[in-house]
Amino acid sequence: MKKILIMNAGSSSVKWKLFEDLTEKVIAAGLIERINMANSISTVKYEGKKATESHECLSYPAAAELIFSQLKSFNFVKDLSEISAVGHRIVAGSTLFRQATLMTQEKIAELKQLDDFAPLHNPTEVKYVELVQRQLPGIPQYAVFDSQFFTNLPEVNAIYSLPYQYTQKFGIRRYGEHGISHDYISRRAALLLKKPYENLKLITLHLGSGASIAAEKSGRAFDTSMGFAPLTGLTMGTRAGDTDPSIIPYLMKKLGCSVEEVMQILNQKSGLLGISELSPDMRDLIAAKDQPQAKLAVEIFINRIVKYVGAYYTELGGVDALIFAGGIGENNAFLRQEIIKRLAVLGLKLDEKLNRVGNEGIISNPASVAKVLIVPTDEELSMVQQIKQQEETKKNEISC
Repeated sequence: MKKILIMNAGSSSVKWKLFEDLTEKVIAAGLIERINMANSISTVKYEGKKATESHECLSYPAAAELIFSQLKSFNFVKDLSEISAVGHRIVAGSTLFRQATLMTQEKIAELKQLDDFAPLHNPTEVKYVELVQRQLPGIPQYAVFDSQFFTNLPEVNAIYSLPYQYTQKFGIRRYGEHGISHDYISRRAALLLKKPYENLKLITLHLGSGASIAAEKSGRAFDTSMGFAPLTGLTMGTRAGDTDPSIIPYLMKKLGCSVEEVMQILNQKSGLLGISELSPDMRDLIAAKDQPQAKLAVEIFINRIVKYVGAYYTELGGVDALIFAGGIGENNAFLRQEIIKRLAVLGLKLDEKLNRVGNEGIISNPASVAKVLIVPTDEELSMVQQIKQQEETKKNEISC
């Protein structure tokens, strides 16, 4: 039985899922969290079972090796040759990559030129492509891009207020990220609401270590919080989010460092970690709520979300639904409650019991002016379907 393996490397985690090629059924799924941090955790789920193991501190390469070891030790595959294709989630595809793409050496070289668009993600994701190629030589590997969903943003939201010649010459625009997730959860929400996707106005919240908000209108992406690179927008685990660009030369002068070093600070030492000086993990911060800086980090995280939702609510002229997804959005009832509490001015109301239970579906009070939903994102299923489509296209081209 042929299988498709999906790799989804984030800024501090790697998710994987193994699918049956034909049925698209999930055979097993895994998550490695807290990469490059103390107490890394690996979790494997299969057949209703769950196995969790702690590790001292896993690097990205060590996490990749662990995944292949788990596939064989849990007997998900007897031999790695059973894997017919591998899909890799890639954050930034710029305008070069608009669909799932077979990763040849030429395409990998092109992809490496886009590191500046997502310095915290793309280099690691490309490294995973190369690591897996060495493990599975000859097995087709595809990159599926988060930026695909936002390639058709309205120009009014895609273009920055820079000299237009720079926009045209250098390709400076809002590319957005987490597009695979926003695309999936918005379409899934439409199914749960039993309404045509093309007729809905939605705000989707992908909240995790990396976080973004998107607005959807008339069946397409309309706006998004992330911009030219995934640094801007919401306060994130280690990323600063929206920041005055004047801070960059200011810090360069004060710290006596290069622009690259300041960008590293903004990408890897800021956000929840930088504010709290404790952890980039929301669970740690909520547990340490008595510490003023941890409490402040949580409040800023909520504050930035509320600002974006309010802006998109106005921009869209009201919404039909607000959707929570991502590791924090799906699993943290406290944060959902606090966010909606601050949005009560818009008429949004939660059903407290449904919010606590946290199942997929509507969690709003019937009196709410718009539905509030939890939709666990399934980027991996979306990626499998895109890969199969590309494989079928390739077969048809060969047969012709």
